[in-house]
Amino acid sequence: MADAIDVNGKVVLVAGGTGGIGRLVSEGLRRRGATVVTASRSDIDVPGHVVVDLRLPDNAQDLVHRVMNEHGRLDVLVNAIGVVAFGDATSTSTDTVEELFLTNTFAHIFLCTAALPNMTKGGVIVGISGVIAEQNLPGMAAYGSSKAAVRSFNEAFGREARRQGVRVIDARPPHTETGLATRAVAGSPPRFPQGLEPARVAERIIDAIVNGETDLSSDSFAK
Repeated sequence: MADAIDVNGKVVLVAGGTGGIGRLVSEGLRRRGATVVTASRSDIDVPGHVVVDLRLPDNAQDLVHRVMNEHGRLDVLVNAIGVVAFGDATSTSTDTVEELFLTNTFAHIFLCTAALPNMTKGGVIVGISGVIAEQNLPGMAAYGSSKAAVRSFNEAFGREARRQGVRVIDARPPHTETGLATRAVAGSPPRFPQGLEPARVAERIIDAIVNGETDLSSDSFAK
């Protein structure tokens, strides 16, 4: 456990802030007194929302600079962006593989490396790799690989960020009822068991931010 953080008065950037988990994390942090900037490719009528495609490294830099210019600091970054695809590896197109890694992996790396030099000491970065990063599954090989890369990045990046006094959390929630599987970029989802409620997952992530945790395994979401 690292030091706890009081998010009241802190500036938070939530990438994927319009999604099933990101939106609830944003709302929960606002209730705790944080100033929250949300970002996604979708436009929503919410104060502090930025429409941006974070698959482009220059856009990640521009977004962080915008937060710094408008608020003067960045204390917490939560990356909740992601896409999913289904299908055997041999039937997954090159375009689909590229989309998975650009959105799930590259965008995460671009955003984290843009944010870290600007973050306050004691700050927190959250990357959501998911349970698939613990054990990949047939029919999800490319997707699972893109998320396993996120987990691996978070592990090493967390050690680098620690030198600057910034904590990195890798969150691996089990299957959650966000509806993401119904919006797959390719393929059809298998029949999943009932997943966790998004509100429960979001609150668990917020608790980890506040309480000084650094690793949220899939098992930790059962607590």
